[in-house]
Formats: sequence, C-alpha cells, structure tokens
Amino acid sequence: MRKRSVATLIAALLAGSTLTGAPNPRAEAAAPGGGGAPAVTGSPRLPGVDLDTVTIPQLQARMADGSLTSSALTSAYLRRIKAVDPKIDAVLHTDPAAMRQAAASDARHRRGSTRGPLDGIPVLLKDNVNTRDMPTTAGSLALAGAPPDRDAALVTRLRKAGAVVLGKTNLSEWANFRAAKPTSGWSAVGGQTRNPYALHRNPCGSSSGSAAALAASLSQVAIGTETDGSIVCPAGMNGVVGHKPSLGVVSQAGVVPISAEQDTAGPMARNVIDTALTLAVLSEDDTARHAGLRGLQAEPTRPGGLHGKRIGLWRLPRLGAEVDALMTRTAKKLRRAGAEVVEVTPPYQKRLAELEFPALLSEFHRDINAYLATRRGPGNLAELIEFNRDHPAEQTCFAGQELFEQALAAPGTTDPEYRAMRAELTDLSRRSVDETMADHGLDAIAAPTNPPAWTTDCARGDNDVIPSSTPAAVAGYPSLSVPAGSVDKLPVGLLLMAGDHQDAELLALGAAVERRLDAWRPPRYLP
Repeated sequence: MRKRSVATLIAALLAGSTLTGAPNPRAEAAAPGGGGAPAVTGSPRLPGVDLDTVTIPQLQARMADGSLTSSALTSAYLRRIKAVDPKIDAVLHTDPAAMRQAAASDARHRRGSTRGPLDGIPVLLKDNVNTRDMPTTAGSLALAGAPPDRDAALVTRLRKAGAVVLGKTNLSEWANFRAAKPTSGWSAVGGQTRNPYALHRNPCGSSSGSAAALAASLSQVAIGTETDGSIVCPAGMNGVVGHKPSLGVVSQAGVVPISAEQDTAGPMARNVIDTALTLAVLSEDDTARHAGLRGLQAEPTRPGGLHGKRIGLWRLPRLGAEVDALMTRTAKKLRRAGAEVVEVTPPYQKRLAELEFPALLSEFHRDINAYLATRRGPGNLAELIEFNRDHPAEQTCFAGQELFEQALAAPGTTDPEYRAMRAELTDLSRRSVDETMADHGLDAIAAPTNPPAWTTDCARGDNDVIPSSTPAAVAGYPSLSVPAGSVDKLPVGLLLMAGDHQDAELLALGAAVERRLDAWRPPRYLP
C-alpha cells in the first residue's frame, strides 16, 4: 500500500463519503432496563444527533456550520452518564472542568482556529492514565490520594488537540495483574463494572469501563490500555471497536505499567473512523519510522474495498461451537464482498503461552517500582503488597495477590535466564505473525476476539482463556477488534492483526470489514 502523511490521512477520512455514518444507523437504542424504548440519544437540547451512531466527522461538520457546539455535546454526554451509568458503573468520575474545555473549543470554532478533528470531542480515559487534575488510581485505594504531578504524554496530546477530557473510567484493578483468579471489571475504587448487553455478565478486562461506557454511549471515544488482550477483549465483549497500536506508536509515559516490552495505550470507539482519528492524535511519531501510520487510505473503505484482500482465518474452535459458527458466517460475508479467506493456524502458540507470564512477572516488578516512585503512597511492590494485606476493602471481591507476590520473587530483568526468555518470546511471536502472513500471502490474520461474556462471579473469577490477542500483543504488532455479531444476544468481535507498524493498513481494512459485517447493535441492559 502507498503511504500518506497524517494530514492526508485525516483529510481522506473526513472526505470519505462512506465513512460519515456508523455501520448500522438504522438501529434504535434501548433504554436501560430493556423493553426496547429509545434511549436519551437525541433530545431537545441536542436535536438531530444520535449519540449511538454519530461519528466525529459528522459532529465536526455540525460544529463547522454552527448547528452544534461542543458545550451542547459535552452536556449531553454528562447527562447521559448521570442517567445511565448507575446501571453499569463504568465511569469513576467526571472532570469538573469538562464544560470549560468545551467552551474553549466553541470559541476556537467561532474563530475558525480549530485544532483538528478531535477539537471539542469528549474523551473518557482509563483510570491508569495519569491526569494532573483528577485521581489516577489503577483501581487501587493505594493510589487514591493526591493526583499525579503531571498528565500522561497521551493526555497532553489530547488536550493539545482540543479534545474534552470528560472523566475517568473504571478498570480491572492493576489492569488484571494482581490475583491469579481475578474478576474483570472489579476494582476497590470503582466496584464492579457491568456489561451493558446483560448486566449480570462480565465486560472483560482490563479496559472494562472504557468499553462499557462506549457501548452505553457515555462518550464519543475512550482510551484503553493493553498488555495482552486488555483493549481488544473488552471491545469485543461490549460490541465496540478497539485498536491496540504497534508498540511505541503511543507513548507510555505516565501510564501505570505492567511491562514496557508489551504495554500500549490505544483508542476505542463505536466505529473505526473515530478510532483511527483518535490514533492520529495519540501517535507520538510522524516520521518514516512509523510509516504505517502515515496513510489510512480511503480506498479500502469504499464499496468493493475488500475485493482481492487475503485474510487468514484462525478459527479457534475452543471458544465454542456458536462462536465457530459465527466465524463461518463472517467468512462467507467477507468472501461475498470479494475477499479471499483461507484458514490458518499461527505457529508457536504453546511456547508463547509457556514463556509470556514468567517474563511479565520480572518486567512488572521493575516497571511498577519505577512508577510507584513517582507517586505518593506505597513506594515499591513490597509496600504495595503490605498495603493490600492491611486494607480489607482491597479484598471484598477477591483477596488474592498472587501475581504481586510472584513478581516480587521473580528474577530481575538483568538475569540471563529472563533475557533469553524475552528474546525467545519476541522472536517466536513475530515469526508466528510474519510467517503466517508470508506463507499465505495475507493482508491480515482474523480470529474471534472473545467468547460470549461469562457471568460475573467473584468467588469463581474470570473464565477467560482467550488466545487470539497473544501473538500481536507479545510481538508488539497492531490488532483491531470490530463487531462480528452476537451469540445469545452477547457481542463477539472479529480480531484483525497485521505486521509491525501496519496500523493504518489494518484500520483501513477494519473499516471495510466493519461496513460489510454491519454487526453493531445497541445494548439492551438485560438483567
């Protein structure tokens, strides 16, 4: 594919006539509690705007012609959070300065000096992303005191782009890296986030609140983070779009870590175009080193855009017969659109599963100690373990902190055994993707993102053996989950992955897949 500049990327997105609407604009949203009544998407104070389906280009067109203001949009989302979030507990708190940020954006729109497509657009942040004016807790009471001294680098970029920081979302405490059997979406700070499609079901993790909030239309876009699966699994399970960027595309400075070798923040939204526009803002480097971001092309998103594309389907039947049947139907739809779909099985998966967790233990010990040294509270991992033992509120869903304890005892990252392990992990994970794509001449590998959401149960913990995210996560390659359909009214995503820094190409392909599958449906908040 030819490469284009980020400026051309944005221009193509804004001009693309097929990208100006959500994949399924005809669907009606359901009110919390079920029953199929329309939700508070449009209102007399926000006429003609359906929060479920509107896209950023549509919003910017309305702001440009004066028929919409960021203040009205931000106010609508704040009202919706107040009305809907008590059902799902996705939002920890809203930013008291959100309306002031929106007013500043309105002034820029009036002057004709907007800062780009995110100017005036409300964004929710996962609560492991540092914000200087709001708490950043990673879900733990240990960090619930004073906010960090400065914003994360990605927050600085969002503010510079004129985005309205709407608030912070709940997450799996410590990004699901505390207990051997955690419950995704639970934190001592925020309690349990629920899946908007069925309130007794789990939202997956660890970007649980970001995904659930988007499914409930509580923000236009949100930021998640991932080490392995923590953006894409919640996106799939909550019926939204989530992009895990290539490693290094988005700065991790000021984000609570697990592993510098795998961690990345990334954009989440209800459609691919909003996801791509957000990534363009988050991206740290516009040079040729990240050439994959330099051209999300419009052509693959237009009718016929899947024609001639080769996609390798990694079926993963272990996720269940109903998910496998959905993958069969998905492959048929893609073939009817002109894509060639061949079945593949990426190699080395057993060895990756053996090596990844021990490596992450060593990296977590190193990286969390460095982060805690920048905050008030426990100064290192050993002190954090003692804090949890001394505070019963940290044990109300599950008491375990086995991963913390194992990380404390793990070999250091200068240990030769660890270094050999990480080198083998990096090599095998990259080969698992690169060899599969080369052997079959693929544009992308596709797999089910998730099984149907399991029931939330603190005593049992998660039921989440989901291997599809691992190759791209460990390799540092991009992955993208788009809605594929549902099983028993519970969303299932299609995970697309590609080679190193092929983020733009993957997003372009994902937009074409999204439109062909047309799988998004609004949540019904079933009890």
